[in-house]
Amino acid sequence: MPEGDTVYRAAAKLDRALTGHRLTVTDFRVPAFATVDLREGTVIRTLSRGKHLLTRIDHQRAWTIHTHLKMEGSWHVYPNGERWRRPDTQVRLVLGIEDRVAVGFQLGIVELVPREQEADLVAHLGPDLLGPDWDEERAVANLRGEPGRPIGQALLDQRNLAGIGNMYMAELCFTMGVNPASAVATVDQLPRLVRRGRQMLEVNKERAIQTTTGDLRERERMWVYRRDRSPCRRCRTPIVVTMLGEPGRERAAYWCPSCQPER
Repeated sequence: MPEGDTVYRAAAKLDRALTGHRLTVTDFRVPAFATVDLREGTVIRTLSRGKHLLTRIDHQRAWTIHTHLKMEGSWHVYPNGERWRRPDTQVRLVLGIEDRVAVGFQLGIVELVPREQEADLVAHLGPDLLGPDWDEERAVANLRGEPGRPIGQALLDQRNLAGIGNMYMAELCFTMGVNPASAVATVDQLPRLVRRGRQMLEVNKERAIQTTTGDLRERERMWVYRRDRSPCRRCRTPIVVTMLGEPGRERAAYWCPSCQPER
């Protein structure tokens, strides 16, 4: 699932491409909104909230298009007439203006709601690591609300803080020397961990190539994520991967047995 900084960049791309322009094409390829026509509406803004994208459009009344990339989704922007780089069968939403078109492929969520209901779409989320509402103390308090929960699961729960996915969870736990299966109550420097998580997203939010090591070379960008069986960059112990989470909702967790001992 895309990380919060990936969604932030998608929102910025859509905002640059569409904001202030009148729509000439709206094509909702989901059954619930297949007949919706927002042509002649004006795009007011696109912003991210955690892993959610909110596109505001004024068309007779104020609307918000809510999209979520889930596992496979992405937004592309093309000049009119350019061939799309993914199959037409994967298209879920098309928003076009005079000289370009924004195409949402394999979007996990596509919804249209009146603007006054926009807040309800994201009311369940904790503080957004890249948002104007960021509140470190609240995020820490949310995590501490379930002291026996594994820290890896707690970080992935968007109700606690919004924006961390599997990659940043693994990298954050490694750089803090915390085993992702350790209980929240055992994490000595929880505020520092949360602060570092925000720093990781901040330094990566403007670039498509993410890195936590500071090295942009293809196989050198991460400390542990997707490096199972490779030697730890610090101690050379082989990185392991285990499944973490409730049955049916497990997520892969990467960690170094030496640098991140279980507590």
